[in-house]
Amino acid sequence: MRTRCLLLLVNLALVIASSAAYPQQPVPRIGMVLQGGVDAFPESLPVFRNKLRDLGYIEGQNISIEYRGYPPERPDLLPGIAKELVQSRVDVMVAISTPEIRALMQATNTIPIVMIGPGDPVGAGLIASLAHPGGNVTGMTFLTGDLSGKRLELLKEAIPGLSRVGVLFNPDNPVVRQDVMQLQAAGRTLGITIHPAEVREPSELSSAFSSMTGTHDKALVVVIDPITWVNRKVIVDLAARNRLPSIFYTSGFTELGGLMSFGPRGSDNWSEAAVYVAKILKGANPADLPVQQPTLFELVVNLKTAKTLGITFPESILQRADKVIR
Repeated sequence: MRTRCLLLLVNLALVIASSAAYPQQPVPRIGMVLQGGVDAFPESLPVFRNKLRDLGYIEGQNISIEYRGYPPERPDLLPGIAKELVQSRVDVMVAISTPEIRALMQATNTIPIVMIGPGDPVGAGLIASLAHPGGNVTGMTFLTGDLSGKRLELLKEAIPGLSRVGVLFNPDNPVVRQDVMQLQAAGRTLGITIHPAEVREPSELSSAFSSMTGTHDKALVVVIDPITWVNRKVIVDLAARNRLPSIFYTSGFTELGGLMSFGPRGSDNWSEAAVYVAKILKGANPADLPVQQPTLFELVVNLKTAKTLGITFPESILQRADKVIR
């Protein structure tokens, strides 16, 4: 009996000694900044987490994600959020829009930052170039060249005789302002008058729609931006209430009842961002990881909304559609 107890004590001592000699590695930590918080991305966050899982990183087991949200109307909170994440010693940070990424850059030039969806990271000074980003920032961009003309063409194809279109946009976003200029140029070519309707915060959405209906706009282009994305359900509902056929940049709006959308598949950026996070956690230098542009685009149309608005999509659009919501 004494011998057995002695052996148990010896084995226990060996286990303790082994644990001390080979301490467990700390779980890698990802800091993620989300305008509107976790609830604003019910479709996208699962894509990110599932891709991490495919790559061997399971949240709550061998990886931790620190989520930091902020209201769309409070970008002034970003510097404090960035500073707090840096002080918490996360291993890599993830952000979507240019203001978020810039705040993180101002807080650190050493912790890697993975982008999901800035419009023009080179023009915004976030990276040196797409091929050679340099610094501590890399990832994905929604920079796609000029799709504005194509969106106006689709609207005019769906609504023959269309001559006046409202454009809902955030003027404080320089990339968005560039999109509006492209829409105005395309409008001149197509014989469509463009009516810009500014919205800097959610409280301005209702008045922006009143402005568009007041000037007899017959359709709407919604330029994607953190403000318009987080408030996409409100925008879709206002478009329906004001009977404005609308085209959007991503299917996230069309799934909620928007008429149509044309642009990159947003889920691709979230999935690829997870790939970049995994590469960085395994030792890759963000300065050496080229920034990727979207390569796949999708046209999504909503027949239920079209019926409500009294619109019949021509076969030329339905045949090209990647997804038809019935």
